[in-house]
Amino acid sequence: MPELQRATTLSLFILYLNTVSGCELFGRFNMPSLFKQGDIMIGGIFPVFNKDVSVTSTFESNPPGVKCARFDLRAFRWAQVMLFAIKEINNDLALLPNISLGYRILNSCSSPTNTLRAALTLASRPEEIELTSPCPPAISALIAEAGSSQSLAVAGTLGPFQVPIVSYFSTCACLSDRAKYPTFFRTIPSDYFQAKALAALVKHFGWQWIGAIQSDNDYGRNGILAFTEEVRKLGVCIEFVGTVLRTYTMDKILDVVEMIKYSTAKVILAFVPEGDFYPLMKEVVKQNITGIQWIASEAWITASQPSTPEIYQAFGGALGFVVQKMAIPNLKQFLTSISPYADPNAAFVRDFWEIIVGCRPVSPGEDTGTEAINEICTGNETLMNSQDVFFNVTQLRVSYNVYKAVYAIAHALHQLVYCQPVGEKTVRPCLNISEIQPKQVTDHLQRVNFRNQFGDDVFFDVNGDPPASYDIINWQLIDGQVQHVTLGHFASAANGDHKLSIKEEDIVWRTGKMVPTSVCSNVCPIGTRKAQIKGRPTCCFDCIPCTDGTIANSTGAGTELILSTGAADCTPCPQEYWSNERKDECIPRTTEFLTYHEPMGIALTVVSLLGASLSLATMMIFIHYRETPVIKASNSELSCFLLFSLFLCFLCPLTFIGKPTVWTCMLRHTAFGVTFALCISCVLGKTIVVVTAFKATLPGSKVAGKFGPAQQRIIVCSCTLIQIIICVLWLKLNPPFPDMVFKYSNMKIVLECNTGSEAAFYAVLGYIGLLAIICLVLAFLARKLPDNFNEAKFITFSMLIFCAVWITFIPAYVSSPGKFTVAVEIFAILSSAFGLLLSIFAPKCYIILIKPEKNTKKHVMGKTVNKS
Repeated sequence: MPELQRATTLSLFILYLNTVSGCELFGRFNMPSLFKQGDIMIGGIFPVFNKDVSVTSTFESNPPGVKCARFDLRAFRWAQVMLFAIKEINNDLALLPNISLGYRILNSCSSPTNTLRAALTLASRPEEIELTSPCPPAISALIAEAGSSQSLAVAGTLGPFQVPIVSYFSTCACLSDRAKYPTFFRTIPSDYFQAKALAALVKHFGWQWIGAIQSDNDYGRNGILAFTEEVRKLGVCIEFVGTVLRTYTMDKILDVVEMIKYSTAKVILAFVPEGDFYPLMKEVVKQNITGIQWIASEAWITASQPSTPEIYQAFGGALGFVVQKMAIPNLKQFLTSISPYADPNAAFVRDFWEIIVGCRPVSPGEDTGTEAINEICTGNETLMNSQDVFFNVTQLRVSYNVYKAVYAIAHALHQLVYCQPVGEKTVRPCLNISEIQPKQVTDHLQRVNFRNQFGDDVFFDVNGDPPASYDIINWQLIDGQVQHVTLGHFASAANGDHKLSIKEEDIVWRTGKMVPTSVCSNVCPIGTRKAQIKGRPTCCFDCIPCTDGTIANSTGAGTELILSTGAADCTPCPQEYWSNERKDECIPRTTEFLTYHEPMGIALTVVSLLGASLSLATMMIFIHYRETPVIKASNSELSCFLLFSLFLCFLCPLTFIGKPTVWTCMLRHTAFGVTFALCISCVLGKTIVVVTAFKATLPGSKVAGKFGPAQQRIIVCSCTLIQIIICVLWLKLNPPFPDMVFKYSNMKIVLECNTGSEAAFYAVLGYIGLLAIICLVLAFLARKLPDNFNEAKFITFSMLIFCAVWITFIPAYVSSPGKFTVAVEIFAILSSAFGLLLSIFAPKCYIILIKPEKNTKKHVMGKTVNKS
């Protein structure tokens, strides 16, 4: 490539000198050509020979002429189609009337360097022009070239001089760059669209692990780059990219063969021209590498050279995209009329004749020589009955592109010369054909838009590209011959959308009747997710089970936007659901709360009702025996208040059992707080009465008179009122509410009452605890009263039980899971309530019911003698 760049720079400099200082020819390349003079000349460059035989230059003399090998019948037919189209146009009375088109066609040898030589030759002054005359353009337009690298060389060289170039087979997307190649046009879609078509094919069949072969030139490199960008959006990975070229040594070809042999990809894309790919194809067949589904670019899928039963052994069933086919009328008659005797000096015809007819034509007077490989022709040979594929003009694709290119140039010239489209009444030319400049042709070529005789619209977009449309070709062996069977179509719309239609049932696969698969890792089954393997492409992964609480219920394969190989991540279940054992479905969690039907709920309910019944029974006993000394000594009014509050305390646990609701949540905590505050307030009142009674026995004390029934009621009501105020504020600002707790178990939802405000909850408990501590202190101070029935001792004992229960309640409450939290709170309520009931009232009931003889004033005051 550096040599090509230096040659291009030198050539541009020479052209510049010729432009600014007049025509001065420094030398000529000795290149054979097909030539015909016309009023307007069109150039053509075709790879009639597709291999450049390199010759080392010594720089001591003029370099030898270019030597080319491997005559290409396909490219020769392209050149003949150009001649045929020009002949049709010259015979057309409506298109360029009274103006003849001429041509000069050269060979490129499929070499960028030789293509550049051909382009400079075409741009140079013909030999017939006088040196003193001004420099007219040698050609008005150029049809070139098949290879993208060759077209890049031509467009880069002639583009600055505004010479329009129309390619028939160069597909590299890089040529659409109008800033670099402002005069380049083509009648074949860009690889940008072919890459989209190939990616759509890969997506359609779900292939995710692909190998790639590229040619070591602009066509291959840019084509694979565009394809890679497209399939990466679909999650497809390229395992390897092998590089080939027709001039590569066999060692390099074998390196690529080794890549293919040891590859795990079962689908390989070959984005390579026919001449570059054929040596690799022969080696693949030689080493019997089968079982691979080949995807072809348009450069070789319909080429005749590899379409043989021998190559089919490894490449049968290949799929690829090609441009639209067309049958051109009268072309076969034109091709069969080719003869080396009509014009003995016509380039390439003699080589063509030797291949098709099998003999060497000799003109009269020509030395036959003794080293000829083929026998000498008799002169009676004809092509009329030849069955060679060269004459099959029913499925022309690239040839049709050449045909359209010639007609596009002709229409542009017509509009330039006659200032009106083809088909309108022509009066006279508005421009002298000697004044035609290539830039004018370029401008009119950009605006060309016509419908040809086959009903196809011919036009170019702003980048010089035609509309994209492809047929899908499948290699099939029919009657011992490789046939290129059309099985679908791909079309791209102007808005970027595309449509792929394909007849899957008619495809012949290399691997059999089933669509081949090509993946690095198998699709992850349901219940698992993909885990990327470090250092490997994204298509290579392990499948690991989803964690608890997450699912993967779909493999994701065949999704609309992306080819997936499984769930990239597991989907968390909604909060109220949990994953099943297979991790493919979210199932509802079971709800858990303390119910009346379970053993624990039944036991707590029974104990609660038992406590409430005992409280009522004790109250009835106190009311019935209210005139006895024991009852009078224990302050019957406060005792009844206390029993009533204990009755309510025993009923509180019933609000904790059952499904939490808004009302039960607000009721359970506030009722508990108020009833226990009332209970402890009554105990506090009784304690104060005992203490004041003790103080009243001291000489001169008047405390008893200051703490009568009214003061006792005030103490109870005021202490309870404070708790009521706390509860009202709690309910107003942040009340308790039913809540679902998920932290205790994966499969269960614990329904419980959220306190709403932890501060309010502990404020209620704290206030009850404060009252209990005050009671405990006062009762402790009065524990040594002289009476036999010292109530202070019982209160002290009851407060010790109460405080012990609620001190142990806090850690148990915090650490208990689920419904056991509620059970612990109920247990604390019942335990403390039973502690108060039994500690304070059991001794009195024992005396009243079991030992009535002790229910006397003397015994209560401690004035009887213990006889025992």
